[in-house]
Amino acid sequence: MALMPMKFDLAKRVKLAQGLWLLYWLSVMAGILIFSMGIFFKIELRKRSEIMDNNESHFVPNLLILVGLVACGANAFGGKVCHDSLDTVKFTKWKHLLKIYMCGCVVFCITLFVTALLCFLMQISLHFVLAEGLKNGMKYYKDTDTPGRCFMKRTLDMTQIEFRCCGNNNYKDWFEIQWISNRYLDFSNDDVKDCCNPGSPRPCIQHHLSNNSAHYSYDHHTEDLNIWTRGCREALVSYYGGMMNSIGAFVLLFIILEAVVTVGLQYLTTSLETLADPENPESESEGWLLEHSVKETLSSIMTKISSLCKGNQVQEEEAEAAPT
Repeated sequence: MALMPMKFDLAKRVKLAQGLWLLYWLSVMAGILIFSMGIFFKIELRKRSEIMDNNESHFVPNLLILVGLVACGANAFGGKVCHDSLDTVKFTKWKHLLKIYMCGCVVFCITLFVTALLCFLMQISLHFVLAEGLKNGMKYYKDTDTPGRCFMKRTLDMTQIEFRCCGNNNYKDWFEIQWISNRYLDFSNDDVKDCCNPGSPRPCIQHHLSNNSAHYSYDHHTEDLNIWTRGCREALVSYYGGMMNSIGAFVLLFIILEAVVTVGLQYLTTSLETLADPENPESESEGWLLEHSVKETLSSIMTKISSLCKGNQVQEEEAEAAPT
């Protein structure tokens, strides 16, 4: 017995085909948007690749780009099928491809769900990637003459300016490293030695920044302090996290749209295959979601998989038994 059967006449089939055609091209536009999101996300990651510990973070934007391209192609094909369904002769040439296409749509929806899930989960790994990357970036901040590290200073400076952040966890991280290149320091000078010596009485002000009485000859108003209290890791995770949450939510909505057009195409194709009079397109027909119940369908799929595995096993045994 068919699952969720529905009666169709010519008017209903035409309306369904036209509605699906519009939805498919809306899906193509959504695919272009996902592709564009992937490109934008990849560019944003590349802009700050120097302060990221590895390149694994590019897996998600690469997957978004691939999914966007597949969405454009698959939905354009679906729109073409819906357009040709109004002409029986044109529709006939697509019949042998539709089962494969429908199975591909199901697999594609699963892939979309995994992609959305990765968008949300990537934020966890991003914490560690940025923590190690920013730590190394600050370590090499002064190495402006070292090949491969020449632009680290500029990258960190622009990141701190753009995101209004300072250091890795906070501004105090800068007090734990030497961030001025040795070429600008005269280590024969006692004052320089004292300033670069962590054991110096006051190498820098890092506690009670707004308390003038806590430090000798100190006035935080006249010294024009402009330290951002938020760390850059927190700022970048917030920025990329918001981007990934938006992309993940959009992909989840896109899954719903893909599921709707897939179900609609299944009804359209089955209603065209069950015309009471194939020579008369105005005759009534019946469409369904599945030809059999869910249990029978799953049983049939498992049987086919089992027979396929047995067939492969027999072929392997025959190949082993064949004389050399």
